[in-house]
Amino acid sequence: MRERLAWTNVVPVVALVALALTWGRNLGTIPVILVAVLLGGAVLAAVHHAEVVAHRVGEPFGSLVLAVAVTIIEVALIVTLMVSGGKDTATLARDTVFAAVMITVNGIAGLSILLSSQRFGFSHFNPEGTGGALATVAALAGTCLVLPTFTTGAPGPQFTGAQLTFAALASLVLYGLFVVTQTVRHRDFFLPVDASGDVIAEDSHAEPPSGRAALASLGLLLVSLVAVVGLAKIESPAIERGVAALGFPASFVGVIIALLVLAPETLAAARAATRGRVQTSLNLAYGSAMASIGLTIPALALASLWLDGPLELGLGSTQLVLLALSVVVSVLTVVPGRATRLQGGVHLVLLGSFVFLAINP
Repeated sequence: MRERLAWTNVVPVVALVALALTWGRNLGTIPVILVAVLLGGAVLAAVHHAEVVAHRVGEPFGSLVLAVAVTIIEVALIVTLMVSGGKDTATLARDTVFAAVMITVNGIAGLSILLSSQRFGFSHFNPEGTGGALATVAALAGTCLVLPTFTTGAPGPQFTGAQLTFAALASLVLYGLFVVTQTVRHRDFFLPVDASGDVIAEDSHAEPPSGRAALASLGLLLVSLVAVVGLAKIESPAIERGVAALGFPASFVGVIIALLVLAPETLAAARAATRGRVQTSLNLAYGSAMASIGLTIPALALASLWLDGPLELGLGSTQLVLLALSVVVSVLTVVPGRATRLQGGVHLVLLGSFVFLAINP
């Protein structure tokens, strides 16, 4: 009974109830603060239940569960906002997906490497699996976010219908190939390794949870993620007012929402890094980036059948430079199979550059 009433079980349910009660309403100062507290609790609960599921199914399946779950809900949020926003949301998908890529590739990866290197001296990971994941991210980003800037079939940085269909199918193929590689054909490439390259055994002192407990955590994980995204949406008007008061561009709201949505994965990756399992952290980082592109673009291709207004996916010049720098630096980080605090710091500076230029474009 005490386990059922643990805060990690209660908070997601309370957060979901609060979401139902506050959805579509104008909130005062106190309700906004309460929603923010529940939002933080839901994030922490999501991390806990993700770790329970990961412990039950093992790596890399645990990382895959969290990455896909977060991205599916993120896609639903993007489509919902685009349907309700009309022509004013032409660049919403691009801005959200690009923010997710920068946060995962530079923020999550950089923080994980920095934390692990600070504690153990070096961060060790498998360059074969991590390199394959990075290559998939680069291919997806290039196909879906870079090419629309240079195609000439439609005016502006957007695809024609045929081009969008091709990009959606290519995204699904690339993501499917990676998932099969990660979970079936070369699963050992994505398992945590030590300094000698040997796979790190699971913690012997911690027994895996039962199947029933894992299913309960999976359900509560989904509830937590729904609450995180929904409460972040509810908080967005307050965030918009704060952003406007600070004189920041309105597009910066998307960066803040992306940070909130990706908070569960960030915390889970940081915890894994402090235990010396940087491979798990990188699985989360690159897997989330892949899912953000590989699932969002096909969903938007379908949604475009009834969405009003253009769908601008092509990146601007500043964004293109940041993406190119991120890919090049990530390659140099991944190839040796180990990294130091320097590499972690470089990635975090790139994330800082992205955030700063989002404020001062």
